[in-house]
Amino acid sequence: MAHAQLLLSYGQAFVAPERRKHRSSMSVRMPEPTLLRAKGACAVISDSVSRNVMAKQAGDLSVRGFLADYFSTPDHWEVKTSATRVLRSLNSWCYSQSQHVKEGSFVSSLSALVFRGREAHLFHMGDTLVFRLRGAEFEQLSRDHVTDLGGYRYPSRALGMDCSLDIDYSRMPLKQGDIFLFTTQAVRGTLLPSDYVRLIRLDASDLDAACERLADEARTRAQDRGYGGDQFCFQLVRIDELPEEEEDHPGRLYGDLPIPPELSPGERLDGLEVEEVLSRTAQSRVYRVRDVHTGREMVMKAPSPELSLRNAYLEHFLLQQWVVERINSPFVVRVMEPSRPRRYLYYLMAHVEGETLSQWAERHPQASLTQRLDIANQLGKAVKALHHRDVLHQQIHPDNVLIDNHGKVVLADFSACHFREMDNQRQSRELLGQVGINEHSAPEYALGDGLGRRSDQYALASTTYWLLTGELPYVLTPNRLRSHTDLEQLSYRSARSFNPEVTQALDDALRRALDPQRALRFRRMSEFLHALQVSLGRKEGHEVQSREPRRFWQGVAGILLLLLVLSWLLR
Repeated sequence: MAHAQLLLSYGQAFVAPERRKHRSSMSVRMPEPTLLRAKGACAVISDSVSRNVMAKQAGDLSVRGFLADYFSTPDHWEVKTSATRVLRSLNSWCYSQSQHVKEGSFVSSLSALVFRGREAHLFHMGDTLVFRLRGAEFEQLSRDHVTDLGGYRYPSRALGMDCSLDIDYSRMPLKQGDIFLFTTQAVRGTLLPSDYVRLIRLDASDLDAACERLADEARTRAQDRGYGGDQFCFQLVRIDELPEEEEDHPGRLYGDLPIPPELSPGERLDGLEVEEVLSRTAQSRVYRVRDVHTGREMVMKAPSPELSLRNAYLEHFLLQQWVVERINSPFVVRVMEPSRPRRYLYYLMAHVEGETLSQWAERHPQASLTQRLDIANQLGKAVKALHHRDVLHQQIHPDNVLIDNHGKVVLADFSACHFREMDNQRQSRELLGQVGINEHSAPEYALGDGLGRRSDQYALASTTYWLLTGELPYVLTPNRLRSHTDLEQLSYRSARSFNPEVTQALDDALRRALDPQRALRFRRMSEFLHALQVSLGRKEGHEVQSREPRRFWQGVAGILLLLLVLSWLLR
């Protein structure tokens, strides 16, 4: 028997402005069943102030941005975690963009209600309004955050107003028949609670018509009282059906899919035939497989059969899958969709025909400095793609980097990747402790110091140093550090002493990125990559510039000599 799904109905109405663009935006998204079960449905409303010349852009961007990013967060994240991270990221973007516009801003009030399972989660900033109608009870769920300045009421604690964001969060049980109303501060002083109940209940079967009734009544009341009525909007959402109660057990997070059994070459699973076992570790299994229906060769990664459903690694395994699915970069391996529904917990990646960076370096001892720096630059772009999603890789080293048959770098191992969060650094270290730190890991991993993007910068720089010299930058490698006093023994060995082709500028860039003190490295990965390109460009550019001016002046001298000879002959 099929389980009941969450079902919603909704309606909307705008009062079209006569002289200016609307400053409000609203939307409801009901995703497909699988995503609905994981992330729920969402209703959002946004509103900016009338004096903001960018009001419409601010409202539209905040609504579209929240919906797009919320439904792109990992499926196993809690609603509060997903929405809070998305809103803080959106707030940072809006605030930074407002600093670069001459007029107006990207500041707006926003209320988002996420319906998941039998609960609703409200996230609120500013002065937008959210009400719930349950039976004859009409209750405001949001709080008005406003400031009075010179006789005008302005929203406070709004999205994009400050570099930090204070979010009102509340969680409430749902009942079938609940109706939620979303509107803006413009409606204040027009309709009473009894008006809302009457106009909605007049015919609640057609929510669009109910919204139109609210808009018409609000506009009429506003005009009767002598002020504008062209900025009203209403959105109604009704709970038509609730899903059945579900037991909250760990297996539910993983879609109730069992861990695959141990597989050997020749065995099949979901129409995938194992051709080679690529890796067996305590946490996972990696197989090269072939789809027997399409003939495609792929790589399957699955949790180890030895793990229990309560093992914390399973949550991280889903994070790996999310990274593969969401990171959009030609230098990060692509996720592959199976031709049949999955009956077990695993994910599929594109099979990369090639070799590890260690194998490539062994086979190409005569590779030029340009070739090696090109590989480092590609690897840096792959790591930057992870950082754009706030993901730390934590395991950059030559055996985790693939070079395909065309010389392109592909990052395909995410065993230790983790989200960059101050409150989750303990989990990050525990995860890396299971996988193991290596000679390219930053010193802070061994010493228990703060982690961040500069930790990946160190590992990238160490791998680049090794690629250019075949050596490591320090005699005492970071994975052998035992205390902070050992940092004093980390004396940088100039890359030029091992490879004379390395320029002084390149050596200086490596030295800075490999500083044992995380705060002294480049602030951003892009700065380090730029330093690598500039150091190489200076060498090549100098050769080009030295040849071209010489040829130019040689030509000028020749012409002048010819003119001189002609002048003597014509005398």
